[in-house]
Amino acid sequence: MLRVLIADSLSETATLIFRQRGIDVDRRVDLGPAELADCIGEYDGLAVRSRTRVTSEILRAATALRVIGRAGVGVDTVDVPAATAAGVVVMNTPFGNAVTTAEHAIAMMCTLARNIPEADASTRAGRWEKSRFVGIELTGKKLGIIGCGNIGSIVADRARGLKMRVLAHDPFLTDERAVALGVRKVPLETLYAEADVITLHTPLSDATRNLIDAEAIGRMKPGVRIVNCARGGLIVEADLRAALEAGQVAGAAVDVFSEEPAHDNPLFGAPNLVATPHLGASTTEAQEKVAEQIAEQMADYLLTGAIVNAVNMPAVSAEEVPVLRPYMELAEQLGSFAGQMAADAIRSVSLEFEGLAATVNSAPVLSAALAGLLRPQVTSVNMVSAPRIAQSRGIAVTTVRHDRPCHYQTLLRLTVEDASRTRTLAGTLFAGDRPRLIDIQGIAMEAEFAPNMLYVRNYDRPGLIGGLGTVLGGSGLNIASLQLGRRESGGEAIVLVAIDGAIDDEVLKMVRALPLVVRADRLRF
Repeated sequence: MLRVLIADSLSETATLIFRQRGIDVDRRVDLGPAELADCIGEYDGLAVRSRTRVTSEILRAATALRVIGRAGVGVDTVDVPAATAAGVVVMNTPFGNAVTTAEHAIAMMCTLARNIPEADASTRAGRWEKSRFVGIELTGKKLGIIGCGNIGSIVADRARGLKMRVLAHDPFLTDERAVALGVRKVPLETLYAEADVITLHTPLSDATRNLIDAEAIGRMKPGVRIVNCARGGLIVEADLRAALEAGQVAGAAVDVFSEEPAHDNPLFGAPNLVATPHLGASTTEAQEKVAEQIAEQMADYLLTGAIVNAVNMPAVSAEEVPVLRPYMELAEQLGSFAGQMAADAIRSVSLEFEGLAATVNSAPVLSAALAGLLRPQVTSVNMVSAPRIAQSRGIAVTTVRHDRPCHYQTLLRLTVEDASRTRTLAGTLFAGDRPRLIDIQGIAMEAEFAPNMLYVRNYDRPGLIGGLGTVLGGSGLNIASLQLGRRESGGEAIVLVAIDGAIDDEVLKMVRALPLVVRADRLRF
């Protein structure tokens, strides 16, 4: 039975969904790293929020793990490269808490503008310091949004409702999208120079870590206000504190910190600081949404193979799974054939799609082909880890879609180049879902894939088939099927034999010694 561990506080909705889908679920929200490592090997899925850190050490112990679900946007608490190398899909819920987090950023901005925390504390203490807490109007001010994706675009919409002028910096924001959002797309330097308020809505990555430091603050408009409801680590906290104390930054509102829980932080005690304990996604509505979404996504993957909102795998909808499955099986078998034949380091891989194959989602089919190709050389490779392994080995990978007429209703052609030669294989789907091999090195043939096969390259002359049958029969190996192909009479030919049993080294040696045999290899599928 499939098992999932919920390791962080998640709505009971998640538990209910897993159980309704027939998946056994345990809730253990108080596990330390060592305890998690001790038990994770029992589970197929792991659901987390921001508390649990899924490290490479934990992943090494997760021998059965297939999917990690992060109920929220950021996956910086998950070692995604290690998960990918281990063949584990990492999913998040990028839309479930977008509105809630955007609203929190707007609330933090309004709080800064009107000095609400200090005014509240002063008034409740019996002091009536009306003249002390003079704020600013947001109407007409320029809001600079760094990162204009799901959350940033909602912030832009709400800010425009406050009659603010919105600047946006995001390398993935198109001109057309900027116009639709009603924002001005600008370089980061322009945003720093013009914005009265800056709000961060970008993921934490090597490119964005310490994005706001003393140098960046020095390029900002004096008296700027900074809001961070995205990720700790985007701001150098000591530099921000110094700028608050110097008055270069008029105020800062921070919901996230470089280390959480933040019991001690360089910003604590700084003037004009508003701090909240990572509340961006903390509303009843958002908690229900992300719990429901991550449970449904994880269950769909474990039960059907559907992939939604994965950060290390191409998306595959539930509707696509039954359509793609036979293509992926064919691609993996073609890859396996080529991988078992490769004698040198693979340099490049090309997968071509013709006929109906040209209309399907190519990314998971390519991943399947790479998994099959690399499996003879790499242990524990799967569709998740194969593209990363190929990239790390410097293998050039391409896909080609053809809209030209095809002799078959659907066709996949795999070309693999290594240091010594280039191999090309082609296959089709017989009766819609049964993989068939139809071409090897330009030689046409039609063969089903079998668990144990013998591949022979030979000269097309009388006597080979009889000799081959004698060797196999004398070794107690029954021939299940035998397919022949040749370029021309008397020229290069191929024999592909499906055998009821494994071929050992001695049998292979006898086959290779037969007259007319150029090459002989055993294949396993």
